[in-house]
Amino acid sequence: MLKLTARQEQILNLIKNAIENTGFPPTRAEIAAELGFRSANAAEEHLQALARKGAIEISPGTSRGIRLREPGGQAASRQMALPHPALMQLSLPLIGRVAAGSPILAQEHVEKTYQVDPAMFSGKPDYLLKVRGMSMRDAGILDGDLLAVRKTDQARNGQIVVARLADEVTVKRYQKTGSVITLFPENPDFKPIIVKPNEEQFALEGLAVGLMRSWN
Repeated sequence: MLKLTARQEQILNLIKNAIENTGFPPTRAEIAAELGFRSANAAEEHLQALARKGAIEISPGTSRGIRLREPGGQAASRQMALPHPALMQLSLPLIGRVAAGSPILAQEHVEKTYQVDPAMFSGKPDYLLKVRGMSMRDAGILDGDLLAVRKTDQARNGQIVVARLADEVTVKRYQKTGSVITLFPENPDFKPIIVKPNEEQFALEGLAVGLMRSWN
């Protein structure tokens, strides 16, 4: 990897921190806001420079499509020794509408199955969830997107989660203070959801580890 400028190091650290804390790389707009750029285009120019220097890879066609590379290009050398990409594809079920009271991965919820490259995601997903609505718009998660989800019932504050509330499955940002859980939208048109302690109709279904868009 070529030597980075101070600004490029700053952006690279921002990307690393975002992935560590939320499971997602930041959007161009988030980078611009964090560093005081006038527009997302300035952030894009720095990302392209980081890609040219071998610090990151940019995946076209994916929201937040930034992937870290290991120092010295180690990721690239490992990839050359791996089997043919077709043999490494993940088979992920796409979950559509979820019936009340049934497991999210129940067969009747599976609309189709996609073969996808695991390198697109910050962690290994177990399924894809079709996003409905615009409550997470400002996090770059839009209606119709396919959210890659790792199944778990644990989350850290600030992570984007899939949660079940009675007969509804929702995508929100997780925050727990004491025994109270708040599910925050990323759109001012929507209100946070407060989950009371010992709420029997609430369950964490998983963590968001990536996003796909523009599927046919």
